[in-house]
Amino acid sequence: MLTTDFVPGTPNWIDLGAPDTEAAAAFYSAVFGWTFRSAGPDAGGYGFFQRDGRTVAALGPLTGEGASPAWTPYFHTRDADATTDDVRRAGGSVRVPPMDVFTAGRMAAFTDPTGADFAVWQPRTTTGVDVVMEPATLCWTELHTTDTTAAKEFYRSVFSWRYEDMDTGGGTVYSVVSAPGGGTGDDAGQGGITPLQPHGPASGPGSAWHPYFGVHDCDATYATATEHGATGLLAPTDYPGVGRLALLKDPSGAPFALIKGDPSTT
Repeated sequence: MLTTDFVPGTPNWIDLGAPDTEAAAAFYSAVFGWTFRSAGPDAGGYGFFQRDGRTVAALGPLTGEGASPAWTPYFHTRDADATTDDVRRAGGSVRVPPMDVFTAGRMAAFTDPTGADFAVWQPRTTTGVDVVMEPATLCWTELHTTDTTAAKEFYRSVFSWRYEDMDTGGGTVYSVVSAPGGGTGDDAGQGGITPLQPHGPASGPGSAWHPYFGVHDCDATYATATEHGATGLLAPTDYPGVGRLALLKDPSGAPFALIKGDPSTT
C-alpha cells in the first residue's frame, strides 16, 4: 500500500493541471474539504491542496499547447536525470526535461510508449505529499492502457516494478504494481495496470493514469461531486476484496476515482 516512506518507483506526489485553478480549488474543496495554498508569486499559479494543514496533492494551470485537464502521478527517483535517460532507452518520450523546483526538488515529466503521461520527483527539501491512505487523500494509482504488455515492460525497465497478475473475468487481467523496497506481501501493492476498455466507464482518447482518493462514504462523496458539476462514469459499486468505488470526471474533464476500502487488499 502507499506510504510516505518513499522509495524509488513509489508514488510521492500528484498534481492536477486545470484550465481554471480557482474553479478547480472550489470543486475539490466542496468534495474533499481541501484548502488551496499558493506556492508563491514565482510559482506561476501553482500551489498545494491541503487537509488539516497537510499537503495531499497540488494544483496548477495547464501548460503546453493542447494540454488536457488531468491528474499526473509522480514517482520517487533518486536521480531525475538518470531516470530521464532510462525513459528514453525504454521507448518513452520526455515532455519536461529535468528541472529544479526552487530548493524543493528536481522533476521531469514523460509520456510512456502507450501514451500515458506521468512524472518523477527527486526530493530535496520536499520529500513528497504529507499523507496518503486516509480519507480525502491518495490511496492508489491506476493505469488504463491500450497495451498492457508494452506498459508493463516499460515501467519494469524504468522503475524495476513487479507485477501480480489477476484474472478479473472475461479474459481481463489486472496487474497489481509494486516497487522494490515498497513493501512485502499484501502490503506491497501501490497501484494497478489494466486494459483500457473502448466502451468501459474509464474509456477515453487514450492511455491515462487515474488517481484513487479514499473516502468515508463513497455514495455521499459521489453525490457531492456530481452536485458540484462532476460527471459520473461509474456509480458507486462494490468490488469484493477491494471496496466500494466510483469513477468520475471533474468539471474540467480530469478523471479521478473514489474508494472506501483499501485497494491493496486486492
